[in-house]
Amino acid sequence: MKSSFFYISFLCLFFIGFSSFGQNRKELENKRKKLKKEIVQVNNLLIKAKKKKSNALDDLKDLNQKINVRERLIETIELEAKSLAKEIKTNENQLKEYNNQLKKLKKEYADMVVKTHKSKSQQSKTMFLLSSKSFYQAYKRLKYMQQYSDYRKKQGEEIIVKAKEVEQLNDSLTQRKKAKEILISDEKDQKDKIESDKKSKESLVSKIKRQERKYKGDLKKKIREEKRIAARIDKLIRDAIARANKGKKRTSTKKSSGLILNKAEEALRANFEQNKGKLPWPVNGLITRKFGIQPHPTFSGIKINSAGLHIVTKPNTDAQSIFNGKVLALQTQSGGKKSVLVQHGSYISSYNNLENVYVKKGDIVKTGDKVGKVFTDKVSGKTKLFFVLFKNTTKLNPSQWIRNN
Repeated sequence: MKSSFFYISFLCLFFIGFSSFGQNRKELENKRKKLKKEIVQVNNLLIKAKKKKSNALDDLKDLNQKINVRERLIETIELEAKSLAKEIKTNENQLKEYNNQLKKLKKEYADMVVKTHKSKSQQSKTMFLLSSKSFYQAYKRLKYMQQYSDYRKKQGEEIIVKAKEVEQLNDSLTQRKKAKEILISDEKDQKDKIESDKKSKESLVSKIKRQERKYKGDLKKKIREEKRIAARIDKLIRDAIARANKGKKRTSTKKSSGLILNKAEEALRANFEQNKGKLPWPVNGLITRKFGIQPHPTFSGIKINSAGLHIVTKPNTDAQSIFNGKVLALQTQSGGKKSVLVQHGSYISSYNNLENVYVKKGDIVKTGDKVGKVFTDKVSGKTKLFFVLFKNTTKLNPSQWIRNN
């Protein structure tokens, strides 16, 4: 009885520990798959984009993004391999324990069979019963023989169950060892590829250094143009809010430059806030520039300020509204590129760098409705949406509001 309790307790502890290993490794496995998918996106959307003219600075930026993702992938593979190694060690220890338990059960069963055989050679079951002094004693002896027979049967069944557990654990151990071998092979493959990428990076860095003045000049020109676009979007927001508020009275005497909301708009604002971190992406793609001020990856001393997210996507992709709302304003930027602003209560989502728009001012849109086709640059070959999120006139980090893909 005590040994059975020990086996059950040991088994429970083992599976609790094994479950925590499995859960941790499952998370790492999902992360590995996600990073591999991201590398495919980098290759398809950035590296293999149909370019009319190559730009070493842009190519280096794309390559750096690919190297960064691959480094994170290698780190994840290493962690997953370590987790698997722990699982294998646990399985090996458990297998040893199971084999000891099976050996003990077989010995107990063999001893019982020998004892039964000896008992049969001394006297038959019938004689054992007939030699009883009373009917009650005969009944007790019969019950004893039945219980002994049941116990033997139970011991035999326990041996079969334990043998099955040993077999399953052996299979599990084999599978995990194969999985570890695959991970080690994958890690080597990724390390070989990253070395190749780093050689390409060295070549691009050398090219940029030879023409550093030219590339710095082009970069500063591009930064100035982005500032002008951001300033136009800011002005568009302020003007659109002023027009939307025209004729409305504030319920509060407190000065504010924000939108004056009616009851329905207030409810929409609250609903939008409740969905923070769960909103859909405006396009499926790859973030190539994050929100906020960040140092330039190549030239020290130069900082870039992103008012929103730069998301590269497939050609002929339509931008979609991230939430229910109303089209607040439209604007045409330089080069004929267009912008659409959608109001969600006091929040405004801005979809920029559009080739065509499918909505007009005042239209009611639902989550996922198409607002316009994203522009594809014929020189770089990239299809990029510039997505900005505001609360009234204050810029927000869109990454904190959309889902973590």
